[in-house]
Amino acid sequence: MKKEQILSLEYGDKHAKIMFIGEGPGADEDIQGEPFVGKAGQLMNKAFEYIGIDRSKVYIANIVKCRPPGNRDPEEDEASACMDYLRNQVILIKPKIIVLLGRIALQHILGPEYKITASRGKWFDKKGIKYMPTWHPSAVLRDENKKLYFIRDLLMVLQKERTLQ
Repeated sequence: MKKEQILSLEYGDKHAKIMFIGEGPGADEDIQGEPFVGKAGQLMNKAFEYIGIDRSKVYIANIVKCRPPGNRDPEEDEASACMDYLRNQVILIKPKIIVLLGRIALQHILGPEYKITASRGKWFDKKGIKYMPTWHPSAVLRDENKKLYFIRDLLMVLQKERTLQ
């Protein structure tokens, strides 16, 4: 993948108060050069629309910038190779809230001891940033029972953002 393609796999307002971090690009994201444009992204967009989050006013990034072969989970060395880039994104954007979408984002940002089922829907504070782990939209697509929790988590993010203004 060319450097300019990697750089295009981010999206949003460079002054966003809310940043979403996912796992990595899928096939649709590779083709379109934008995160969360496939089925998971469409679900996320519907959730945003439903609760009143303007996608153009948030920032969306991923742990890894290139899709792992076979769309498998990123290996530790792949994630490590991208972490400085992601840290710099966070430094430049200066979000007040980071939404961690799924297990991979949660464990690479807060630590491997965190489990998504136990952590989702709870606030964590680290270096002045509020973190909200929630289900990855692809997990919601696989299990409809997670949809309500996903929406509730996003509503808590929206409410928290309003109190931080």
